[in-house]
Amino acid sequence: MQTQAAVLWDYGRDWEIDELTLDDPREGEVLVRLAASGLCHSDEHVRVGDLPMESLPAIGGHEGAGVVEAVGPEVHSVAEGDHVVLSWIPSCGRCKSCASGRTNLCDLGAGVQVGLQQDGTSRHHVRGEDARLMCMLGTFSPQTVVHENSVIKIDDDIPLDKAALVGCGVTTGFGTAVYGAEVGAGDTVVVLGIGGVGANAVQGARLAGASRIIAIDPSAFNREMAGKFGATHMFASAEEALEPIAEMTAGELANAALVTVDVTTGKVIGQAASLVGKSGKVAITSLSRMDDTEVEMSIFELIVYEKQIRGCLFGHANPRADIPKLLSMYRAGSLLLDELVTRTYTLEQINEGYEDMRAHRNIRGLVLYD
Repeated sequence: MQTQAAVLWDYGRDWEIDELTLDDPREGEVLVRLAASGLCHSDEHVRVGDLPMESLPAIGGHEGAGVVEAVGPEVHSVAEGDHVVLSWIPSCGRCKSCASGRTNLCDLGAGVQVGLQQDGTSRHHVRGEDARLMCMLGTFSPQTVVHENSVIKIDDDIPLDKAALVGCGVTTGFGTAVYGAEVGAGDTVVVLGIGGVGANAVQGARLAGASRIIAIDPSAFNREMAGKFGATHMFASAEEALEPIAEMTAGELANAALVTVDVTTGKVIGQAASLVGKSGKVAITSLSRMDDTEVEMSIFELIVYEKQIRGCLFGHANPRADIPKLLSMYRAGSLLLDELVTRTYTLEQINEGYEDMRAHRNIRGLVLYD
């Protein structure tokens, strides 16, 4: 099968649109025709080399939804014609993490930077070379072959372009608030970074019943958008927010700080920790450079105030349970998805979409396919 894909050939360069030769699905695999793919910052991490693939070329994209067009042998969870969301971490259902309800930590997730099929081979070929896939998905193509462990069946009435958003950003942001930081009714919550994940961390805090949701972002556009998703106060920096947070909480500071910035650094972790009080939780879900090892914070306060710092992969979510749940919340009107999409693009406009993201003109850009 011939189609197209946005391919990375060298770190630091733009995505290139190439002809893609796609093999038929093999055992346990499915062919999905995608309706849309979100433009997530994690693919930018790959493009610049912060999160390198095992080798290049690589097809980007890990946030998508579509319709199953064909299934290989021994596929049991979906059939041709099913509407599905692609999950950027597969879940086998058998490893220790899956068996204990932590499918976001499935052992198969070790393959997301390798980018091959689970049998170690490739179904995607560009310019005569095997192509790797971002998170073993490659949603920067109208069609892709993935393992059934990476697809989740959804109801047919959900618009597929909106369903794509829960494949990463919505689930990650919501889960960071609700599961990672365990936000509860009446809490004061700080969200650092209001993009495709941060806006949904705001939503998660709102839906969990937080009374104050403080959004921190240097972009005036992002701060304005934060208010639409439930933020009650907005500031340009952590330094600017510290005194007002202390005043509004009678000196107790926030119950939780959610780190959803473009790139996590040690300085940002320290800022988040400075904004929470006794037993305050810092939930970190946005990625850092792989070689970044230093954190700037008060160790004394960490100990005497019993502050907690938590890594939060995929928002601590269990995608097979949480993706249908979030789409039900969207259907009921409590979870905002339509409002997340700032601009839409064709595949050929993908670099324009990422430039808009870097310039803070988007909460979420979306590539739409025919």
